[in-house]
Amino acid sequence: MNAAAPLGYVLITPARNEEAFIGDTIRAVAAQTVRPAHWIIVSDGSTDSTDEIVATHAAEHDWIELVRMPDRRDRQFAAKANAFNAGYEKLKHLDFDIIGNLDADITFGPDYFAFLVDRFVQDPRLGVVGTPFVEDAEKPDQHSYAHDGANLDHVSGACQLFRRACFEAVGGYVPIKGGAIDWVAVTTARMRGWKTRTFLEKVCYHHRKIGTAEQSPLMARFHYGRKAYYVGGHPAWELLRGIFQMRLHPFVVGGLSFIAGYTFAAITRMPRPVSAELMAFHRNEQMARLKRLFRSA
Repeated sequence: MNAAAPLGYVLITPARNEEAFIGDTIRAVAAQTVRPAHWIIVSDGSTDSTDEIVATHAAEHDWIELVRMPDRRDRQFAAKANAFNAGYEKLKHLDFDIIGNLDADITFGPDYFAFLVDRFVQDPRLGVVGTPFVEDAEKPDQHSYAHDGANLDHVSGACQLFRRACFEAVGGYVPIKGGAIDWVAVTTARMRGWKTRTFLEKVCYHHRKIGTAEQSPLMARFHYGRKAYYVGGHPAWELLRGIFQMRLHPFVVGGLSFIAGYTFAAITRMPRPVSAELMAFHRNEQMARLKRLFRSA
């Protein structure tokens, strides 16, 4: 481990067919001023050259390890949790303070992890930290948190760092077929009394547009609307959220697709994978935020 690190951290990256991006992600981690003690990259049935790329870098860095999951044909969100948990089984015997979930298609500056690790040092109650992600490297100020109503208590799934005690307290990542795995972990952390925070001082760069790996932008919005329902989002909040999204590309129809997804899930009574306790906590947070927004308007 790098002697300069005040707290030790490890990383796990679930990866499936990421040959176009994973080399840059590995180089970004290798360039860090504070590197991880160990990094497990879990190839989740990749059929391209992902494994070969990782193996080449692992031969150069003894702190990188490739783990291969069994082959599968379908792409399910639960698979990310299963792949992550397989990596965690390989790491849990090690001595570390922080564990990171890192997507295979993002990059960042060389002091990115040093900055995030230091946030844990500064505040012992922090359980999860992260930064905004940017999809256009030429517009680093245009990200999902760049508006007055942004929820800085949420941490995006592209790169989430957990204090180990927090990660174990929330039960890690729970496999959910329809998604929201990252959201459930972060929200559960707050429900258990931990602080979670997105810090705007840094950003990471996401090189595949979120939610469009195998679907159009409109279908991605529809899916996010469905997901907002099955994690227990309050109807009033989600309606306003859809209206807000109408100002974003694709204009108007994007927000309508989100609302349609939520409505469809409600009408069909889509099963919710979260507990009643977590749903009530989530709705209380949403209503508290709504009241703050109205007061500040």
